[in-house]
Amino acid sequence: MTRSSSPEPVTAATDLAAAWLPARMSEVERRLGENVAGWGSELGADAGETLAAGGKRMRPLLVLLCAGRRAGVEAIRAATAIELVHMATLVHDDVLDDAPLRRGLPTVVASSGRRRAVAAGDLLFSRAFATLADDGTPAGRSRPGTDRQVELLAGASVALARGELAQRRDAYDTGVSIERYQHRCALKTAALFECACVIGAARPAAEEAALRDFGRAIGLAFQLLDDVLDVLGPPERTGKARGTDLLDGTVTLPFILARERDAGLLEVDLEGLDPAAAERVCDRIAATGAPGQVRAEARERVERAKAALRESGISGEELQMLELVADGVVERYS
Repeated sequence: MTRSSSPEPVTAATDLAAAWLPARMSEVERRLGENVAGWGSELGADAGETLAAGGKRMRPLLVLLCAGRRAGVEAIRAATAIELVHMATLVHDDVLDDAPLRRGLPTVVASSGRRRAVAAGDLLFSRAFATLADDGTPAGRSRPGTDRQVELLAGASVALARGELAQRRDAYDTGVSIERYQHRCALKTAALFECACVIGAARPAAEEAALRDFGRAIGLAFQLLDDVLDVLGPPERTGKARGTDLLDGTVTLPFILARERDAGLLEVDLEGLDPAAAERVCDRIAATGAPGQVRAEARERVERAKAALRESGISGEELQMLELVADGVVERYS
């Protein structure tokens, strides 16, 4: 995550931890580069393009912040692994969606085809777990810390797969419920944020529970706001066309709330949409005011997450940095 791409509160958090955080984020970036290099002219190139496309690096940032300044190389390994899993899911999602663009650049599936894109995603997944396993422990020795990290990341990865399956089952269903939508978001997005907040270092039970809740709330807010941007755009900000979710048959909260005010949305044939029609549906959703309601809910979730952290006993510089990152999620999408 470059400084110029970071919202101001995240930059402020990085400045607050200037003595240790930037160097560790740089080390994560270096390890990401190592993990995608050396796999041949096709597989390595596709994985390298995924890394070069950039990103906010919000998940590894959370790993390092929640692990704290005293955490060692195990937190850097965990931060690297989290981002590799995230990258893998993006590549595989683009295959399932047949997406032409991500972050304004051609996707791997668009430039290299489905088979190579699937293989690139598989490589990234495998490198994530290889990164965690490579802790230098001699064969036969106990390694409870590493085993814990592998278990946490495996659990989050299973949640991602379950969320994707749920989203596919719900495809093109304009009557999907709010509860079903929230369940999908908890699996597809929030689970990896939650994992990021606890995988870097073991904490006392009360603090770990608070960090899990914080990560879940931030992840849900992140998804809510991303869904708002899909409706409102503009494409030069999102790197994809307005209504991309609708074209993929994915019904999100802005649509669900809008249909309560514009019942005709229930009759929209999502499978028959083309890009121009998807934009017109986005205009109808925006006209109901639903995107603003979703944005307000996301902000409320962030505020509740910050309050819960304060009540947990987490304090000082650590609390301040996590609150700044939470504010950054909201500001980036405002």
